[in-house]
This record gives sequence, structure tokens and C-alpha cells, in this order.
Amino acid sequence: METTRQNKVSRLIQKDLGEIFQRNEKSMFAGAMITVTKVNITRDLSIAKVYLSIFGKNPQNIIKIVKASTKEIRRLLGMRIKNQVKAIPELRFYIDDSLDYIENIERLLKK
Repeated sequence: METTRQNKVSRLIQKDLGEIFQRNEKSMFAGAMITVTKVNITRDLSIAKVYLSIFGKNPQNIIKIVKASTKEIRRLLGMRIKNQVKAIPELRFYIDDSLDYIENIERLLKK
């Protein structure tokens, strides 16, 4: 169960990362549209698991680009939230496949 502080920091990171991806999608991420769907943060606020929904040519290649750019993304995030948190959490990115899962269930139910 997440604490109130974890929820606040998760929402803050989700909002700011969404804006970072939106502003840099053409220059850093090959024009792919990236949406931050969920952020889970550890109790000590040191690690943030960021789930991304990627709309583009090849999501696997885009997630590799995002993971390679983690330091730059964390730096940009740090510039935005430095006054709200003591330490910027380590970012770990994952593809959010919940939409694919939902589509698969719907397809199976229609049969």
C-alpha cells in the first residue's frame, strides 16, 4: 500500500515526465508519441518505475532509445522538480502493455 507521499511524488513525476516526452518527442524519440501511463515509486522514493505507452513505428526500438536517454531524462526531470523533492529518483522505464492485454481479452470474448 502506497503512502500519501508516494502518491504525490508519483503524480508529480508522471505529469512532468509526460511534458518532457511531449516537448522532446521529435528530437530525442524519433517522432514517436510517448504517454506516461503509470508511475510506481518505492517507499524510500529512490526508484521510480515508469510505464510508457508508445505510439509509433516500433515500440521496442523507442523503449531502447528512452532507456539510453535515461540520464538526460532524469536531468530534465530534476530541473523541474528539484524544489519539491530532496533527491531525484532513479528512473526505470517499461512498456505498458495493458491496452494490448485488453484488446486480446475483448477479441477472445467475441469468439
